[in-house]
Amino acid sequence: MRPELAKQGVEPPPDIRLHDLRHTHATIMLIAGVNPKIVSERLGHSTVSITLDIYSHCLPTIQREVVERFAAIMGGNG
Repeated sequence: MRPELAKQGVEPPPDIRLHDLRHTHATIMLIAGVNPKIVSERLGHSTVSITLDIYSHCLPTIQREVVERFAAIMGGNG
């Protein structure tokens, strides 16, 4: 497909691997607030700690949201 696109002067889309889609899916689920245990099960990881080790880059956002929710429950400003 790529050679045909190049012949017609069309720039081919970037290479997207199945692994990239898997990683994006997991990251989106975690950011959306899906329980990490569920994400871990969907990915087939043997433990939730594996999932959390790999996808910890999105945890600061999750942590901030939890603090804000907890502060709201307790009547604070967050």
